[in-house]
Amino acid sequence: MNTITNFWNYFQQNNFVFLLLNEIPKDELKTHFDKLIDILHLYNKDLDLIIKNKTKGGELIITANGNPYLFKEVELLVHHAPVVERWKITAFLQPETNLTKYENGTDKPLEYYGITLRISEMYFIPLENPNKPIDLGIKVLLKNYIVHKDNPRLREAVYVHIEHLIGEKAFANDIAFIEIGQLKNNQNDIIEIYNLHSYIKNNNVN
Repeated sequence: MNTITNFWNYFQQNNFVFLLLNEIPKDELKTHFDKLIDILHLYNKDLDLIIKNKTKGGELIITANGNPYLFKEVELLVHHAPVVERWKITAFLQPETNLTKYENGTDKPLEYYGITLRISEMYFIPLENPNKPIDLGIKVLLKNYIVHKDNPRLREAVYVHIEHLIGEKAFANDIAFIEIGQLKNNQNDIIEIYNLHSYIKNNNVN
């Protein structure tokens, strides 16, 4: 319990530093951020955090990086979160609700260890496992799969993108397996990856 208390105490005492991200010198910000991560890792070394700044406040997201075995740890930590003015404290990455930028193709490419992917250029095909018919698998189709297929980080990069798109819990609970392949010209029966969350909901995936 001490590690939980220490984490929230440090966050409370220094929350203004994280709120004023753009106005604090980078080295000072890094010191505070590293310290916060270190305290979090004393509680559980596999958890992570994301800080998002909005006009009227900030959001602190505690994430298990999609590992369902750590979900209870995240929930316990957030359960004990204090009320901090101008902050929203969230357990897990939440599904992206504003899909307009993907529909319009105006989303920025996301870079991950030298792999550049754009959600608006990613598609998927649902896959079935005959032995487990209720399991949903997907084949993710990338425009530039050929370029990155030998990169050992590719699978990780695709997972991170999908997790940020559909939310951490859906990623862990609703998708049983993922394959990755090249998007071909004139391919039929493909679905935009940004519609994956609604596909899961409409198909009542368990």
